Amino acid sequence: MDAFPAFFPLAGRWVVIVGEGEAAEAKARLFAGSPAQVVRIAGPAALASDAYTGAALVFVTGEDETYVAAAVAAARAAGVPVNAPDRPHLCDFTTPAIVDRGAVVAAIGTGGGAPMLATMLRHQLEAQIPAGLGQVAALFARLQTRIREALPEAHRRRGFLRAALSRAAADEAMLLAMLDETAAKAVAGAVETINGGGPAEALTLGQVRRLAAADVLVVEPGVDGQVLDLARRDAPRLTWPQDLEALAADGRLVIRLTA
Repeated sequence: MDAFPAFFPLAGRWVVIVGEGEAAEAKARLFAGSPAQVVRIAGPAALASDAYTGAALVFVTGEDETYVAAAVAAARAAGVPVNAPDRPHLCDFTTPAIVDRGAVVAAIGTGGGAPMLATMLRHQLEAQIPAGLGQVAALFARLQTRIREALPEAHRRRGFLRAALSRAAADEAMLLAMLDETAAKAVAGAVETINGGGPAEALTLGQVRRLAAADVLVVEPGVDGQVLDLARRDAPRLTWPQDLEALAADGRLVIRLTA
């Protein structure tokens, strides 16, 4: 991973766009419909660092190299991340190709080196991400506190959310009924063994899904690195041997990867 992707919350924030013309307009269109306030500045005002104090992001456009560099320096002096289109040496971040579904946002980046490739991938993702998916995410966000209170254990929440999403529970009443049912019943843990000797292409779709859902990984020496890459990044990874039944207590899914 050459660059770390991150999402900046926009509610109650403001974004500065420096310059005029199509490049500036293109950046402004990125925030159409977002809760961010877009502030447009040009001319000498863009060279004062206090013009950027408190901003979330800054985009600097223009043809004059000296002017653009000076505006970037002013924004950095205010401690704000800056993007200057077509000038990677002046960028603190690059602008990805974006699939916007409201609360659901997908971003594809190539480090600024192949924007056409990012655009092609975005078109493919747009066909696969339903327009209404943002409403589903908004529903889950609205009920987040209630879900956490009902299921304080992280692994039980993950299991509930996977089940709810697989059933497309976009209706609030249905989701709450599922939540009450899940919270009331005891969940048995599970231990599964998967051959992780590789290659990764030899795994079945079901095995890939189980790796992605694992709460704990127990890894034997010699397991293929590409198989490990398919597992949840934040799942604890323990070395063999371990007490698998103890690890599976309280509903955890333990995956033992053999070589």
